[in-house]
Amino acid sequence: MGGVTAANPSTAGRATAADEGARAEARLAFARAALGDSAVALERASVDAGFRSYWRSSGSPSRILMDAPPGKEDVRPWLAVRNLLEAGGVRVPRVLAREVEAGFLLLEDLGTQTLLQVIDESNAAHWFEAALDQLLPLQKTAPPAGFPRYDEALLTRELKLFDEWLLGKHLGQALDCALADPLERVYRRLLDAILAQPTVLVHRDFMPRNLMPLAGGGLAVLDFQDAVLGPIGYDVLSLFKDAFASWPPELVDWGVARYRERAARAGLPVPGLAEFRRDLDFIGVQRHLKVLGIFARLKHRDGKPKYLDDAPRFVRYLLDVLPRHRALEPLRPILEERVLPQVGALPPR
Repeated sequence: MGGVTAANPSTAGRATAADEGARAEARLAFARAALGDSAVALERASVDAGFRSYWRSSGSPSRILMDAPPGKEDVRPWLAVRNLLEAGGVRVPRVLAREVEAGFLLLEDLGTQTLLQVIDESNAAHWFEAALDQLLPLQKTAPPAGFPRYDEALLTRELKLFDEWLLGKHLGQALDCALADPLERVYRRLLDAILAQPTVLVHRDFMPRNLMPLAGGGLAVLDFQDAVLGPIGYDVLSLFKDAFASWPPELVDWGVARYRERAARAGLPVPGLAEFRRDLDFIGVQRHLKVLGIFARLKHRDGKPKYLDDAPRFVRYLLDVLPRHRALEPLRPILEERVLPQVGALPPR
């Protein structure tokens, strides 16, 4: 602990409450100054898995205040990627005012419902087409020199979240040779396959929860600050193998084929359909393992246990893919014998 004495719990609680109170006052002062209205009030609009929070202003039209506490979040990457995407023709939130050093942005209010709240099997084809209307220009956007890459180091760090947080911290599994050796073999095969894919700009979380239906039609894209240059299949996989909703296999097959058709027509470097489906399988396994690790970390590090309720969905995704690829077979017994008995019943296909 570096010689630091642990604080009295009640004192720590009061300090936290005081910090939150001061932050709330600063947030409200920024909103009132930006809107030119000393009577404006704020109410919670949403909170994400990180430290950002979102607040809706009173009055008409309402606005959204993004609060990114300095030292925990930085609004500058969000602003940089927002500007890049807008220049590429992607619909992103408009920024109306900013106080970057304090971590406050005032944004247009795009409504109260994300695509996740309005999409279902009856309208999914329409909304997936609208999502592709945003994904294709996003992928065609050329990032500046030095833009972060989805390289082997980043992909590996993400895979290790599964080892450390899901297997180790959450399930209490010792990472001995019986676990580490087959995982390393699978990870090497995943990395080789993923790094061979054509690269484009990648959102990294392109799914219905981060897409907003617009009053005039179409969608806006949110939560893009972690964008990188990476494999062309990544965002397609994220869209159709959602973290919070499962789609029938025939709908996913249609969506993948439809994306591939439109991407080829748009001049993107997408391979043939059979090869592309294989690419999606491999990038999907990497993403599903990463997400399981993140969900466990959210519970044990950040005190947000609800995300693990969706862990069975990702185990189902993995077990559906593994039989198609002999190279990934060493992962199956780990999932079936060590993970599945402790994460709950699998959802139906």
